[in-house]
This record gives sequence, C-alpha cells and structure tokens, in this order.
Amino acid sequence: MCSLGINFARKIEICAMTKTPSFNKLLEDTIIKNWYKDALTDYKGATLQYHDVARKIEKLHIMFESIGLQKGDKVALCGRNSSMWACAFLATLTYGAVAVPIQHEFTPDQIYNVVNHSDARLLFVGDVVATQLDYEQMPHLEGIIYIPDYSIVLSRSEKITYAREHLNEEFGKKYPKYFRKEHVHYYEDKSDDLAMINYTSGTTGFSKGVMLPYRVMWSNITYLEHVLGSKLPKEADALCILPMAHMYGLSCEFLLQFCLGHHLFFLTRLPSPTVIQAAMADVHPCVVVSVPLIIEKIIRKKIFPLLNTRLRLMMHMPGIGKKVRDHVCQLVKEEMGGNAYEIIVGGAGLSKEIESFLVEIGFPITIGYGTTETGPMISYSDWHDFVPGSCGTVAENMEIKVLSKDPEHIPGEVITRGLNVMDGYYKNEKATHAALDSEGWFHTGDLGRMNPDGHLFIVGRIKNMLLGSNGQNVYPEEIEDKLNSMAMVGESLIVQRGDKLVGLVYPDFDAAHQLGFSENDLSSIMEQNRQELNKQLPSFCKISEIQLHDTEFEKTPKKSIKRYLYAEKRTIDRNINRPYY
Repeated sequence: MCSLGINFARKIEICAMTKTPSFNKLLEDTIIKNWYKDALTDYKGATLQYHDVARKIEKLHIMFESIGLQKGDKVALCGRNSSMWACAFLATLTYGAVAVPIQHEFTPDQIYNVVNHSDARLLFVGDVVATQLDYEQMPHLEGIIYIPDYSIVLSRSEKITYAREHLNEEFGKKYPKYFRKEHVHYYEDKSDDLAMINYTSGTTGFSKGVMLPYRVMWSNITYLEHVLGSKLPKEADALCILPMAHMYGLSCEFLLQFCLGHHLFFLTRLPSPTVIQAAMADVHPCVVVSVPLIIEKIIRKKIFPLLNTRLRLMMHMPGIGKKVRDHVCQLVKEEMGGNAYEIIVGGAGLSKEIESFLVEIGFPITIGYGTTETGPMISYSDWHDFVPGSCGTVAENMEIKVLSKDPEHIPGEVITRGLNVMDGYYKNEKATHAALDSEGWFHTGDLGRMNPDGHLFIVGRIKNMLLGSNGQNVYPEEIEDKLNSMAMVGESLIVQRGDKLVGLVYPDFDAAHQLGFSENDLSSIMEQNRQELNKQLPSFCKISEIQLHDTEFEKTPKKSIKRYLYAEKRTIDRNINRPYY
C-alpha cells in the first residue's frame, strides 16, 4: 500500500473507465411505468400513487427553480421516514441538487454541524425535529421547509416566501390542462456528478461527510435489482424499517423497492420490534431488510418460548425431524409477515445462536456487508448461497481483498474498490487520504477472512481489537456473541480495564421481573455465565468480571453500541472509524 502522500489520479482514472447510465433515468422510468400504481404509504396513513409522487416532485422543482437553487447546491433533510420525506429526497436528486440526509436521532448540535459543514442552502425538517432546533445556529440556511406539508418554517429570502405562496399558481401556469407522464423529464446526471453527502453516524463522536456520486447510486440499485429484484414478484409490498437517512435503509429498502415499482410502507413511529412485527403482519412484505437486533429480539421473545425440550428433541429425530423443522420454520416466517422471499441482515453480525437456529430450520436468512462509503454494498449472497458466519460474496462492479498473508485463516483488513466507492469525505482531505489509496482501494477498517470460494467473513473492527495479557489479539465481538446467548443477558460489551477484560451486561429485565429475580439473583447468574463463558475461551480471552448496567447501551441509528462511551482510551493507534453501513 502507498504512503499517505497520495496522488488520486489513479482512483479518478478507475472511476472514469466505466461511464454509468443516468441514475435519475431509473427514477424517471419507474414513475412512468407504474403511473397508476400505489407507491408510498405512511403506515396507517395516506397513500401516494406513482403519479402523485411525480406531481409532488414537479412542484418542488418549480419551487427550487423559483428561488434560484442551482445544480450542485446542497439540500439537507432531517426527519423520520415518511412519504413526504421520500418525495423531497427524490425531488432533490432529480433536480440535480445534492441531497444531505441527516439522521433524525442526531442531537441538535450534530444537526447544526452537518447543516453548516455541508453548506446546505435549504433544510427540510420533520415534525419532531422542527421543535428541537435553534435555527439561529444555522445562519447560512436560506430557508427551512416543514416535511409533512412543505410549508415554510423559516424564510430568509423573499424569493422563498413568494415561491411557496404562489406554488399552486405557478404549477397551474406550467400545466394548464393536465400533468401527465410525458411531462416527466429529470436532470440527466453524469457518472461522477455528486448526488449525496451522507454523514456517518459518528460511532466515535465524529461524523464525516461521505461524498457519493450518481455512479454509486446506479451501481448499487442495478446490482440489487439483478440479484434480488429478479426473485421478487412484480406486484409486491415492502416495509421500510430502517432510517432512510442511512445508506442501508435508503438503498436496500427504499430506492430498490421504488425502482422495482413496489408499494412501500413507512413506519412513521419509533420502529420497536413490537411495532415492526405488527406492521409485518399487516403488510406481508416481499422481503425483510433488518439490523440484527430486531431479528434477534423477535426470535428470542416470540419463537424460543414455543420451543420446549420435547419439540427441540423432535427436530433431530430421524423421519419426523424434517417435518418438525419445517413447521418451526413456518412459525418464524409468519412472525415476519409470512410472505418474505428472504430476510437480509446487515449493519452488524447476527448472533451465532440465532443464525445457527435459522439455518437448522431451513429459514431463508442471509447477511450482507457494506459501508456508508460504498453506498452501501460490498458483499451479499442470495439465501440459497448463504454460508453460516459469512456476509456473502463480492457485489457486482466491486473488488475485495483481505490484507493477510493467509486470508483464509488469518484475519486482515478488508479493502475494496469499484463503482460503489465514494469520492472522499467532504472538506476533509486528511480523512480521505487515510481511507483511500492511490489505486482506488477503500480501507474499511474491518477485519475479515475470505474462503477460497469468495465468501467473506467479518471478524471485527480494527479499532475494537484488544490485546490479551500475553499480547494476543482479542476480538471482543466474538466474545460478546457467546455472552449474549447466555441466561438473562440482554446485550453485552467487552471492554479492557488495565490488563483485564471486563464484560458489561444489560440484563433481560423483562424476563427477570417475570421470574421474580432480584439484583443479587442477577449477579449470581452473571457469575455463573462468566465461569461458563471462560470455559469456552482461550486463557488470554478470559473475563475477569461481569458488571451490570441498569440501562441499555447507547446506540447508533443502525443499532450498534457506541463503544467509545464505555471503553478506556486505547494504548494502540487505531485511527480508522467507519461503520458497516
């Protein structure tokens, strides 16, 4: 690999070698093709058909043009998933402006930082976010627009006020008789035009603006259409669980399903496992895209209590075992809405206990891998090709390497290059040089192995790796996976305290209360867990104690624990920080 004195000419040359078709043409085509079909629904709320979406996009285009918004200007969006959020996002890209999605879970200070750092001219805000912000902290914004009805929250320009007040009038002038599909013509983007700046979730407290050109969007969606969309029915419903401000939810749920012409349902409430499960039962989604936490909670709370000792034994009996496993598999499918082709898990590794159970019963589970910086896809395999423990094989238009002398057995950093890779971090040359080398390889900061057949296995994060007492590498994620499957453990985190490893555990308080367990009882159970866990671990990985937490660990929007809040400062230099998705 090259030093940090990097010349990016090679990276630019690689990207230029493949001029991709227009991504906005995909959006234009799906709207025209599915004109009278249902498109977007706020769960338990109103529905927009594809022609309604086109109409809202056109009105926003008229407003953008009226206020002098230029191609390449930045438009920020911050709010929970909704049909109107989706229309504002689509309008921004199809106009040729640069979308800056902001995760609504961000604190006000984080939102101010993203808006100001990105040079956004406009900000769309949701109903909850609108009440939390001090708009004086974003002095360069020209206007703030309320997502639910596109009304003006704040105008610092007479043009914005006039444009919104006369929007319907201007639309009527432009289309005096009708607005039809032949009027749908969007900005014809070039491969390397900037489409988005997506700010990472800041798992170490620092958020970077990932610059994603249109080629990244096109490459991700056409790949997903090919490997997944071809397996789904043409008339299908989809449930958007993940935040659209995050690349995983934006690409793998929203944009994919929209380009397939499917009907999307948005959870406008906080997506707890209970709410998600109820929505699945109503919507019957054709595919489920999720983070591990949701799937694990559904299995542990809804399925495992049904599996008594007798049923578990019957699952392995000759002759009837297959029928019993098929029955259990159907139970799980019904909990996921009963209609999903497969469940795709991403954002973090799935519990080995849950994964082994789903594989055993023949459930259609698969795991994908990616990063914000790759928009997000790096690897994925259809569930028929799923290898337990892996996260698939390399995505189309991408290459993967594991920097190890023996990638099959010795973990090394995962690096990748191809059409999905970002242009760099906005106004952050130092971070860009640390992430991208002169040959276009993006250094993910993830440790992995790769089988000869190309299946990738993620071991953990370089920055999370600890040193055992004898200098051996310790991967805390592997220990946590074992601990999370033990009695009364809700979630866990392995940290280093001096030269000792300590397990931090948030217990399953619901189960504890039902069984009448006291805090002393939980402490005793955790000590038993510690002893049992240490029997499964090498000497340098053994846990010295388990400490109980009375609240859940703080998490990023993709439900990864913010480790930096709980870990002591590392003595080893690990300056790479990029989330999986």
